[in-house]
Order: sequence, then C-alpha cells, then structure tokens
Amino acid sequence: MNPPIINPAARNSPSPLPQLPVARLHIPRRLFSSFEGVFHEELFFLILSVFIGIFSGLAVVCFRLAIDWMHLALLGPLPQNDGWRLFAVPALAGLVVAAIVIHVFPSIRGSGVNQTKAALYIFNGVIPFRTAVGKFICSAIAIGSGQSLGPEDPSLQIGASIASALGRWLKISREKLRLMAPVGAAAGLAAAFNAPISAVLFVIEEVIGRWSAGILGSVVLSAVSSVVIVRWFLGSEPLFRIPVTTFKRPTELIAYAVLGIVGGLASVVFAKSIGYLRPRLKALPRWTQYFQPAVAGLIVGLIAFLGAPQIMGAGYDSMDQAMHSQYTWEFLATLAVLKILATTVSFVSGTPGGMFAPTLFIGAMLGGAVGDLERHFFPQLTGSTGTYVLVGMGVLFAGFLRVPMTSVFMVLEVSGNYEIIVPVIIANTFSYLVSRGLQSIPIFDLLSRQDGLILPSLEESREETILRVEDAMLPVPAIILSAQDYVDANARRIQDSADSTFLVRLHPSGWNTVSRDELQRFFQEGKGELTLASVLPPQSLPSLYPDLALDAALRYVNVYPLVPVVNRADSRQLEGVISRDSVFTKYGSTQRVAGV
Repeated sequence: MNPPIINPAARNSPSPLPQLPVARLHIPRRLFSSFEGVFHEELFFLILSVFIGIFSGLAVVCFRLAIDWMHLALLGPLPQNDGWRLFAVPALAGLVVAAIVIHVFPSIRGSGVNQTKAALYIFNGVIPFRTAVGKFICSAIAIGSGQSLGPEDPSLQIGASIASALGRWLKISREKLRLMAPVGAAAGLAAAFNAPISAVLFVIEEVIGRWSAGILGSVVLSAVSSVVIVRWFLGSEPLFRIPVTTFKRPTELIAYAVLGIVGGLASVVFAKSIGYLRPRLKALPRWTQYFQPAVAGLIVGLIAFLGAPQIMGAGYDSMDQAMHSQYTWEFLATLAVLKILATTVSFVSGTPGGMFAPTLFIGAMLGGAVGDLERHFFPQLTGSTGTYVLVGMGVLFAGFLRVPMTSVFMVLEVSGNYEIIVPVIIANTFSYLVSRGLQSIPIFDLLSRQDGLILPSLEESREETILRVEDAMLPVPAIILSAQDYVDANARRIQDSADSTFLVRLHPSGWNTVSRDELQRFFQEGKGELTLASVLPPQSLPSLYPDLALDAALRYVNVYPLVPVVNRADSRQLEGVISRDSVFTKYGSTQRVAGV
C-alpha cells in the first residue's frame, strides 16, 4: 500500500478563522477596496506599518510618563532608606494590581512577549485592545510603585495590541493580520528602548522566527517611526550617559570571556528560579493570587528599606551611576544578587511587567563587579568600569533571554561605540554557550510551555539536524539510458538488470525516466526502431541539488519514481538519484536514532 501523498502546502493551510471579538468601529468596505485599487496590498501594508509605529510611539510616550508620574506620586522623588513608603507602597500597590488583573484584565499577566507570539501562531493575529489598556494601567502602577520589573515588555505588547486592533478595524486579510502583532511589537519595543535596530532584531529573532523582504520592511518602518515619535516628545537623549569606553589589548579578551562565563551562570540561576517558582505559585488556591503581588511588593520594599532601593523599578538611574564608577565592586555584586531575587518574586507573582530592564540591570551590576575585581588582581587591564558595565548588559541579554544577535546590537546601539564590539561578541558568546549548556529550554519557551502553549522556538530550530538531499541520495545508477538511442537498443541494455525503472539522459540537457514495462510495450507496438526521445513525454524531470533540504524532495518523489540530483555548476553532471523509498527510509532512520 502506497503511503499517502504528502502535500506540504495543504498541510500548512490555515485553519478557518475562529469567531473572535472585533472592534465595534467599522470602516466601509468600499473605502478599503479603493485603497486596494490604488495600492498593492504589500505597499498598503508598508504604509500601514508607519501608522502603527506612530500610534505605538504615542502610547509608549504616555506609558513612560504614567510610570514616572506614578513613581513620584507613590514613592516621592528620592526615596530614603528609612522611608516607610519603601515597603508599604509596593505591597499595597500589589493588592490593587492583583484585584484589577483578576477581575478586569485576567489576560495581562507576565511580560507580554509570549502572548504576542501566541497571537501570531495561534490566534490569527488577534490581541484584544483591552489587553493594551490593562497592560498600560497595571504595569504603570506596578513599576511606578517599585516592583522590580521593566516597561519594555509591556510596551511591546501594547504596540502589538494596537496594531492588531487597527488591522481588524481595517479588515485586512488574515495573512496580514497575523503579522500585525509582531509589527506593532517592534514599534513598542523600539519606542521603549529608543533603539530601533535592537527592536527589529528581537522581534525577528524571538517573535517571528523568520523573515522576508516584506516582513523586514514593515518591522523596520514601524520601529523607526515609533522612535521618531518618542524622540520628538521626549528628546533624543540615550537611556544612559555613556562614559569613555576602551579596548586596547587583545589579552583583555580573556577578562571579558570570564565575564561571559559568570554572566552565563547568573543567567541560569535567574531562569531556573523563575522556572521553578512560577508553576508552583500558579498551582496555589485562587484566593492566594490576591496576595502574591502584595507579598512580592513587600519583599522588594523590604530589600529597599534595608539599604538597596536601587533594585526598585527598572533601575536605569542606578545603571547610569554604575557606569560612572559610583559603586564599589562589593555593592555592585550585592545589587546583582538582590535584583535577581526581587525580579524573580515580582515576576512569578503574576504582576504585569517586563524582564528586559531587570536583565540589563543585573548584567550591568555583574559586569561592573567582575571588571573591578579583575582590575584589582590584574592592574594592567585597561578597560574602564563603564566598559564592563556595558558588556555585562549584553552578557545577561544573551544568556537569560537567549537572543545573541539582539544582545550584541543592543549594546552597540545604546553605547554608540563600535570599539567594544569584539569584547561584546566574546562575552556574549561565552554567556550564551554556558546558559544553553546548563538550561536547555530558553526562558520564553519555558514560560509558554508552562502555560500549555507550544510555540515555535527559533533556538531549537537552529539546533535541529537538517536532513539534506545528499543524506538520502542513492549512487549514480549503473545503467543510464540515452534518449538518442533506439528503443530496441535500450531494451537490450537493461535485459540483465534487476531494476524496474531507469534514468534517461536527454539531449542537449535534461533527464527523464522509463520503466522496463514501458520499454517492452513500445517494442510490442512496433516502435523498436524509433528513438527513445520520440516515444517519451517531451517534458524533463525536475532536478535537485545535494545541499537542498530533504523536504524539498517531498513534492517530487511521489510523482516521479526517480529524481536526478545534479551538480550546481553543471546540470549534466549527475551526483546521484533520489526516490520515495530512499527519502522515507532516511526519515525513518532519523526518527529511530532520536528515539521517536
């Protein structure tokens, strides 16, 4: 019994769009049709991406102002170590946030990155607009009150929600609606970071997992336009006052490699703490969810009250101070440890907020501590504290969030100094390798699986063993027939062969196949004196190349008994052949080796 025909296109065809809530406002269909008549859909989508960036940028500007206002209103301009509000305000705000989340916005827990990715791959691009409203309100309260979380991940989800709502309002196609969420995510993240390149890379590297010219163009336009809006309203100043950073001696790369190893270990501790505590807190009775954010706020406030208010909120000011050598290495190391603790309890409690800023904070403090300690024992090292702090930011980004490319460009974009690119690459590579070796599942994939969602993992796809055509390729057949020879001559050539199908070389180029039964039928019909070319169908077989993914052969092997594999430099040079049996045998052996 022949196996069923595998049709990748049919297998991947989208399922019917579920009945999901849409915005009440409706634009007349004929108005959108007029747009379609003037602009090609791709061009329209590019233009729409600019407006997504504008709206997302405006939303992020308001979000940042709301966080600042909330911080001033709840904690005052400069919290003192003996202020009662340091531990009282985060706990009380945690109660308020918990009540709002449980009763009004139950879908806004966590950072928002996984929810945006799920909208792309599960919910046909739909993120209810109420998600943006809830994320805005609750994250502003939580971060402004001192919870150890950051604004970047919520900004990403706010941008994605705005883009999704706009796409549904305009009634764009389902294919484009799926892409609206990552386009808006890039706009929100770029506005929060004031760094469009890093936002584009993160969305492609973590959310989408693939890219084409159309996707890249839309993501870039939305990110750039949102940054323009943010800089228009809030100025073009970077997040940090970057000091002079230096890298003079190649031997210093050893010191940065050590920083990468330490950062990788810290990333694993951070990720495993969240991965261990989060499902256990979610499994507690529902009534405890009212108090989990409050308890987390109490712990954060207690840490601040006991002498480390720097760990509250995003901590950008403290990172800036660390760059300018205002802390000792002992205090920097202490802040890194306390920030891991504070962020872990804040995040696993279900409080809405992000992990980008805490990751930068931990890396900055860890980098400064390791750098100062290394210079203490090796005074010949010329790297400044600011250099190690910047490199440390990328180290945690690469190790904890597991986005190695984004981590490199994030440091370069924040610092504007390409002189440190080699230390950044070295340290980030070591951090990534250590983290991957000790923590097999990236943090965002771990969180989504804890929520019962199986989303595509770009890291796992990068590490998969790719089967290629050459892996299932059979040797060049011993008998290759010529289309220029007569039918009876070809029949005599195969009479001692046990094969049933034979490859035929066409002239001047191309390939075809003929079976033993077909040759015999031609001979019985009196066509023995005709050339094989005159009795075979005129079209030639498709050709494959050895380096192609084996999936490319699936569309042919159920149609043709043999498919030639040719050299890319010379299509007449046969490298081998491939058949249905050889393809499925290779897939079967691979699954047995993998234990499937």
